[in-house]
Amino acid sequence: MKTVAFNGSARRDGNTALLMDAVLQELEDEGIETEMVNLADHEVRGCTACYKCHETQDGRCVIDDDDINEFLGKMEEAEGILIGSPTYFADVSTETKGLIDRCGFVAKANGGMLSRKVGAGVVAVRRAGSIHAFDTINHFFTISEMVIPGSIYWNMGFGLEKGEVSSD
Repeated sequence: MKTVAFNGSARRDGNTALLMDAVLQELEDEGIETEMVNLADHEVRGCTACYKCHETQDGRCVIDDDDINEFLGKMEEAEGILIGSPTYFADVSTETKGLIDRCGFVAKANGGMLSRKVGAGVVAVRRAGSIHAFDTINHFFTISEMVIPGSIYWNMGFGLEKGEVSSD
């Protein structure tokens, strides 16, 4: 079993990464293989709503000058998908939104290629707005017909400076 994690923060080792590392450690302790992808190390463009993915139905986005098709392959191979984002103006980062929109469009256009996979979101936040960011990630999972495991509370950590989420 494998889980691929996408860190949507511009800070590779910031609070979002710390939260995601905590989740990945729990999975690894259970024998689940994990892989972290830092979107800050890649170029991610937004969706242009060209609908070519509906025409070609080849499991790929026609925009091929960034890394979305690589990420689609990682999602398709994994049983679990973890998406983490900092909260920017009460929503996910631009990179996270590009990942969600483009992968979501292609997945739906190709017979629900993410259907029945397990998805979990993690959100880092300074004060407020995290519920909307968390909801954005969960909408991607539900529209993709994925399974979202329950939790005792929303998957968010509060902190501004690097490391502050560790004391939340």
